Amino acid sequence: MEAFLVSTGVVALGEIGDKTQLLALMLAARFRKPLPIVLGILVATVVNHGLAGALGAVVRDLLGPEVLRWVLGASFIAVGIWALFPDKMDEDEARPRGDWGVFGVTVVTFFLAEIGDKTQLATVMLAARFDSLIAVVSGTTLGMLIADVPAVFVGGLAAPKLPLKWIRIAAAAVFVALGVGVLLGLGR
Repeated sequence: MEAFLVSTGVVALGEIGDKTQLLALMLAARFRKPLPIVLGILVATVVNHGLAGALGAVVRDLLGPEVLRWVLGASFIAVGIWALFPDKMDEDEARPRGDWGVFGVTVVTFFLAEIGDKTQLATVMLAARFDSLIAVVSGTTLGMLIADVPAVFVGGLAAPKLPLKWIRIAAAAVFVALGVGVLLGLGR
């Protein structure tokens, strides 16, 4: 249960203001079809985070516990620092094209936008930290949905009113606290 709850919270907080959340806003504004967008986000996230989680499990098995502790601790702290800087979307991501339909465009653009993103890297690290791939991937997927589904339904109405700077600072603090906790051997 800890793996699921930590994964959900870390990704939900880390996703606020992230480029994939901005992508959800853009897709909602462009297509005005929330259901296929939400389903596309779900499918893309399950596949992307499933692969990332599998990689994390392999890393956990390859590294010894002491090396893994230092790698994970430093990685969480690095992602915490990274979270302080706002994401910017590339122009190509803002204008998805093709004859794929709203669902297909959402799956492809979300999957690609999530590659190398801090929430994908967090999924790798969480899967390396916790010995429960299903709990981690379920939690990170739920975290993505918690952050992105409201963006789809609310669109651009609430986004300008959110204190993104303070949300980024809170997300950074959570990642750094996780890193320090791992380095200190807490939660073993």
